[in-house]
Amino acid sequence: MTGEQLAKELSILPLSEQEFMRSILGTDMRDSKPDVQKRWEEERSKLVDLFRQLGVTVYRPEKLTALQKLNRGKAGYSNNFVRDPLMVIGNNVIEASFRFPHRCEEILPCRPLIEKLVMPAECGYFAVPRPDILPIDADFDKAGPFLEGGDVLVLDKNVFVGISGRASSLKGMNYLAKLLAPQGYKVHRVALKPNFLHLDCAMGLLRQGLMLVCPEAFIDGIPEYFREWEKIEVSMEEASALGTNGIPLSPNVYITDPIFERIGAEINKRDIDVHYIDFTISRSLGGGFRCSTQALHRED
Repeated sequence: MTGEQLAKELSILPLSEQEFMRSILGTDMRDSKPDVQKRWEEERSKLVDLFRQLGVTVYRPEKLTALQKLNRGKAGYSNNFVRDPLMVIGNNVIEASFRFPHRCEEILPCRPLIEKLVMPAECGYFAVPRPDILPIDADFDKAGPFLEGGDVLVLDKNVFVGISGRASSLKGMNYLAKLLAPQGYKVHRVALKPNFLHLDCAMGLLRQGLMLVCPEAFIDGIPEYFREWEKIEVSMEEASALGTNGIPLSPNVYITDPIFERIGAEINKRDIDVHYIDFTISRSLGGGFRCSTQALHRED
């Protein structure tokens, strides 16, 4: 990736986070910034503790092995978030396909859990076809198939896929539509402006009829499906800091960062209990609460 391409890809982050990302490129954060690594692990531990207090069963993925890291060569590697490598849609577990080469191994730390929890279960297990090898700045309509978990929001039999030109591609969306069509799902394309990496950076579904949304994120406006929904609007500044990326654990419980206290107060007005955890380091790495979790099963 050229310096110009790197600047373009980092431009979705606030300036302070762009600087931090540049400072850790090509390093293992545990070695280059051990104090930051410690704070990051503490954030994750606090989230796990809160989940367990709220009755959620938590499984943790493995770490990338030395061999898996070595296999990425000059492309490098990352293993920060568990949302993007997988999608769970109804009774289907689907492995993703990443646009960026350094993210291609992110599924591997999840494989032991897949072997333990998914393979014995009565569900489908699929993987998006391997993408063609093209330059990172290739014509995006011809690239892929790419499909990343952060771009996929599921509501009953409707699946919304964000397309910003930075992550999921039309080929990836079309694969998903073909896979799910026999089960009665309808897949909707949501065109995003290029300063949004994923759909969950632009909107979040709190419960039936209520959503968080940054109206400025959408090229063609907020999807028509949500026309009658009540909307808590999020500013561009809040969205770029991942203000829509909290976790709705139930129709009455939501988790977010205290930096989004304004958003949390609006959510609380709708009779939803809001829990706060400082996720500063996680957000500086480009991901929030939804990015950090993957729901395998929800009880009715």
